[in-house]
Amino acid sequence: MSKSRGKHWFLLAGSAASSLAALILSACGPAGRQAPRMAASLAPVARAGGENCVLGSVPTALRNSQSVRGLPLDVFHRPEAGWEIYAPLVAHEIGTACDAASPAFAHDLAAWQFTHGLAPSGVMDPVTFMAMKVIWDARRPFVAASLKGCPNPPDQSRLALVPGTQSYGGKTMFLRPGALAAYERMLAAARAESPAVRADPRLMRVFSAFRSPADDDARCLAEGNCQGVVRANCSAHRTGLAMDLDLGTAPGSAIGSADDANRLFISRGPAYRWMVANAGRFGFVNYPFEPWHWEWTGEAP
Repeated sequence: MSKSRGKHWFLLAGSAASSLAALILSACGPAGRQAPRMAASLAPVARAGGENCVLGSVPTALRNSQSVRGLPLDVFHRPEAGWEIYAPLVAHEIGTACDAASPAFAHDLAAWQFTHGLAPSGVMDPVTFMAMKVIWDARRPFVAASLKGCPNPPDQSRLALVPGTQSYGGKTMFLRPGALAAYERMLAAARAESPAVRADPRLMRVFSAFRSPADDDARCLAEGNCQGVVRANCSAHRTGLAMDLDLGTAPGSAIGSADDANRLFISRGPAYRWMVANAGRFGFVNYPFEPWHWEWTGEAP
C-alpha cells in the first residue's frame, strides 16, 4: 500500500526534541557521543536456557499490561489506543522474546531507555514510542531520500517481473532486480525456517510492488484519498524497492486493509513475527504502521 505515515521527520517540541536528537544521530550514522554507562541494575539479564520472563518488576509489568492496549498514541497521524500492533517490533528493538506484559520485558525496556538517554521507567510511554519510531524511520532510505524531494521512479524497462507463483492472484508486478532476488532468498528462508509459512503457500506472496507515479495519482484521485492513511502522493512503491506481502488477513477484512483489527491480526501471526526477527538478514525493513509493507535497503531509492 502507499505510504503517508512515517515518511517525514517529526518536529518535536520542548524536552522531547532534545531527548531524541541523539537517537537520530545514532540511527543514521556514528554517534556523536558515547552512551552513558548502564547502571548495574539495568544491565541485560543473562537468562540460562532462554529468557526467564518473570524476572523484573511486577508493578512495572502491570503498567505495561494496561498501556499495551490503552496508551493514547498519535504518531502516524491517526489516533490509536495502545501499542499492541507494534509489540513485536518493540520486543525486537529491545532484544527480548518476552511478552509485553512480563517483568522481563519491562526490565529490558528500561535498559533500552537508559541506553538511549531516556528515563529508565521500564514503561512504554509516548516519548519512548516516538524515540523508537525515529529509529525505525531512519532505517528506511526512502525517508531520508524524501527529505530532498520525492524520488524519481526507475526506468520501468529495467525492472524484473515478479514470478506468478510469488504474486497474489498471479498479478503482473515488477521490482528492481536486486530487491526481487533478495525477496526470493528471504522467501526460501522463511519456508525453510517457519512451519507456518511452509504450510501455507499463500503467505509472503507479493500483492503490491512497483507503482508508477501516474498509477498512484490515478488511484488516489479515483478513491478521493491522496494524502491519507492508505494513499500518499509520494509513495515508496514508486522506487521499485517496496513491496506489500500477504502475511495473513483478518476474517472479514480485505488484504492490505488499514483497519486496526486487520493490522493487529497480522501482527499476531507467525509470518509477520518471522519477518520482524529475520527480514533484516536480507536487507528489508518494515514501515511499522503497515505490517505488510517492507522496503529493501540494498539500493538507493
